[in-house]
Amino acid sequence: MIEAPVLERVLAEALRHGGHFAEVFAEDRSTSSVVLDDRRLEDLTSGRERGAGIRVVVGETTGFAHTADLSEAGLLAAAAAAAEVARRSGASRPRPAVGLGAGSHVLPDGETPLVPKATAVELLGRADDAARSAGSAVTQVQAGLASSRRRVLVANSEGVLIGDEQVRTRLSVSCVAVGDAGLQTGFETAARTCGAELFDEVDPEELARLAARRALVKLSARPAPTGVVPVVLAGGSGGILFHEACGHGLEADHIAKDASVYAGRLGEVVASPLVTLVDDGTVASEWGTSTIDDEGHPARRNVLIEDGVLVDYLWDHLRARRGQRTSSGNGRRQSYQHLPMVRMTNTFLLPGSDDADEIVAQTPSGVYVAKLGGGQVNTTTGDFVFGTTEAYLIEDGRLTAPLRDANLIGNGPEVLRRIDAVGADFGMMPGTCGKDGQSVPVGCGQATLRITGVTVGGTAG
Repeated sequence: MIEAPVLERVLAEALRHGGHFAEVFAEDRSTSSVVLDDRRLEDLTSGRERGAGIRVVVGETTGFAHTADLSEAGLLAAAAAAAEVARRSGASRPRPAVGLGAGSHVLPDGETPLVPKATAVELLGRADDAARSAGSAVTQVQAGLASSRRRVLVANSEGVLIGDEQVRTRLSVSCVAVGDAGLQTGFETAARTCGAELFDEVDPEELARLAARRALVKLSARPAPTGVVPVVLAGGSGGILFHEACGHGLEADHIAKDASVYAGRLGEVVASPLVTLVDDGTVASEWGTSTIDDEGHPARRNVLIEDGVLVDYLWDHLRARRGQRTSSGNGRRQSYQHLPMVRMTNTFLLPGSDDADEIVAQTPSGVYVAKLGGGQVNTTTGDFVFGTTEAYLIEDGRLTAPLRDANLIGNGPEVLRRIDAVGADFGMMPGTCGKDGQSVPVGCGQATLRITGVTVGGTAG
């Protein structure tokens, strides 16, 4: 993408006016998207974007510039601009760049192909047919398939020179069913860090039937109860709750700002002893997996909460350096036009040993959440709100009536303490994490678990 001698000269220019640290992040991204809406081809697009972001750090000040011009002249101009911003802190002192390492450049020579558009159209047609076959009440189906290839190269003044290729494929199906309860929707998605081999694991028809079933079930749904009730989260369905309500509060930038309920609590019991929370960017082909983070550090498995005890936070390069420790591989950015920040990768609770069906059977009454929707959290307090998109009433240890969409309202640390059963049926789901205007792919997961009390904001009287 960019030759090592050029990178060395760019880093030298970035440090020439007194920078303490300099970095070049280059990216070449290709995308392809196909959308089938009610059997009509609504979207068939391809795109490509190339560029580099250059970061210069002087003391506590960071200068950043990005450019789509990957020529040496373009990169040198961006380096000079970033250095000018950084040195305004007045704390500069000249520092030579370390020579770039040899043998750490891992970009493959070839490029992994994206899913061909003809293949995508055929897969989406099969998904549309399967969704409509689930019931005559299904009146609208939208199916989309998106794939991307992201080739990145990271070089910095500490001698790092490394690259990576990340290929991601995502299939989504959304259905609308019409009945006496009006319009009801169902949605399902499958996404992996891989190419067309996604469909060796995922059956488009099965995924579409699941989305249709969610819409159809809600046609007979009744209002959810209100108040504090036991909640059972199905395996793989509720990982987003722990990503939002717990994971963000464990990111080192929130900790440094004292804007997290977990700040200053290392070594303390913050959860039930059944809870071990992990962030792992190396998990097979999950949505948040990569070989390196966007600062060139190897992806890692990081245990954050172990048997209920808070043992670590998530770190990017600069915050780890200030804390005199190594990065946890969690410096991520949306694109070359953005600065990296501390972000999660694949975040999940480790499974337990309980039988999932027995967890329900041993719950006299409550709500069973088969799928959570989106939500939000206040990292300073840990308070959260999440929507349910598929839920059922638990009565006498059995799943009975489907419930209309409702909200789960609670506090992250409090929910962690109220987990009293964890199953063995671990599952993951993909998601898109937004933070400070940037979005990155992440994975979330957990086994079936029971929370002894969560406030359900339903509509039942």
